[in-house]
Amino acid sequence: MATHCTSSMSTHLPTEEQIAEMVRRFYRQVLADDRLRPIFDAAITDWDTHHRVVQDFWSRTLLDTDRYRGHPYPVHAQLPLQPEHFDIWLELFRKAAREVLPADSAARAIARAEHMAESFKAGMFSFPRYEGPKLWKPAR
Repeated sequence: MATHCTSSMSTHLPTEEQIAEMVRRFYRQVLADDRLRPIFDAAITDWDTHHRVVQDFWSRTLLDTDRYRGHPYPVHAQLPLQPEHFDIWLELFRKAAREVLPADSAARAIARAEHMAESFKAGMFSFPRYEGPKLWKPAR
């Protein structure tokens, strides 16, 4: 009879309630931050719905549920964000994830958030504004 080996590094999955608490805690921190609050307050009119959407995203990411089917980049690309906002966002997210989720799930969530932040920054800020062709002029 074959036995199934389990790794000592097994994943401790978060509960849906832990994911919901992580999202609530994260946004409490966002709203307490004078640099992020104005951006989020202007963009989000229904916080309950927003929390559910974000909870669904993290449920899909961490528990492989099928509740979230959107694409977060286009929404964030419309916001008046600067690269430093993503650094603040990540700092607050890391704190919330580590406080609420099992350690290995927090690490996975943080890795995903870091990847998203880098991808968003690359898409939003990597190229300077195009100002037309530059004509080469020989030095005299």
